[in-house]
Amino acid sequence: MTATRVDADVIRRLPKAVLHDHLDGGLRPATLVELAADVGHSLPTTDPEELAAWYVEAADSGDLVRYIGTFEHTLAVMQTREGLLRTAEEYVLDLAADGVVYGEVRYAPELMLKGGLTLPEVVETVQEGLAAGMAKAAAAGTPVRVGTLLCGMRMFDRTRETAELAVAFRDAGVVGFDIAGAEDGFPAADHLDAFRHLRAESVPFTVHAGEAYGLPSIHQALQVCGAQRIGHGVRITEDIVDGKLGRLAAWVRDRRVALEMCPTSNLQTGAATSIAGHPITELKDLGFRVTLNTDNRLVSGTTMTREMSLLVEQAGWSAEDLRTVTVNAVKSAFIPFDERRALLEDVVLPGYEGVL
Repeated sequence: MTATRVDADVIRRLPKAVLHDHLDGGLRPATLVELAADVGHSLPTTDPEELAAWYVEAADSGDLVRYIGTFEHTLAVMQTREGLLRTAEEYVLDLAADGVVYGEVRYAPELMLKGGLTLPEVVETVQEGLAAGMAKAAAAGTPVRVGTLLCGMRMFDRTRETAELAVAFRDAGVVGFDIAGAEDGFPAADHLDAFRHLRAESVPFTVHAGEAYGLPSIHQALQVCGAQRIGHGVRITEDIVDGKLGRLAAWVRDRRVALEMCPTSNLQTGAATSIAGHPITELKDLGFRVTLNTDNRLVSGTTMTREMSLLVEQAGWSAEDLRTVTVNAVKSAFIPFDERRALLEDVVLPGYEGVL
């Protein structure tokens, strides 16, 4: 069968699923300008278009630590109930406008306490905003299901508290846990207490690994911490030589561990050198369960439509390839099996029928 190429207009209409997307990395530039004025925070520029360009330029350094540093401004406007409600609602509406039918949004509640909110209040407020966004999207005829991942920050000591929050809110929209932040020098295994608690309570989790640090980080996330998915994981290719998989790479592929891959973001942080040569294509072709993600839409100046289009244009992806990563994402979502099956059978697969 000949692979089907697909143009940008078709890509915009395709159903999409995103598993790795940070709330504080995806604000609308105009919203950031307005909220910063409300709280008296100084931005590099108050022109929304210039601000969007500044973010991409500042993050395009090849350095993960500097990339993370661009979040100073978004976090500054996410310390109040009003700021969290608006950013969460708009987050959902922006996904819906991009054709996303399932998304998982992640953020670290511990970074949003400077305005006097407590950890539970932060989670409650974000969930309220997400629910409002989902209701508006559904009313507009573009329904999207959004689940929440709570992030613990690996540089700090509140991961157990965040894990307890994930357990407490698992019936209120929180579907899992993540550990994020500077990877090199801050091993996930330092937070085993949080991971043990999550496993004991049957709450799934993913771990940022294999982005700024190599195979030992991925091995630790899986075999020591017990992660069900890997955030990024691009450096698993260091365990693949001439198409032959090493033991860790084979474990990841054979046990269908989902890799949450973010091509544009990886170029910015230096974890990859080009879209054409990004590991996602090689890993897809080798049968890994790769998923396609945006990571931080404002910081990377991207959308799911853009990520798909780049792979089509620069890496030769077909409509079948786009369907594969979308199906992979839904299969690996942290929601119940019956919900995943319904999304696949009723939404995703029918959405691709006309282009294959």
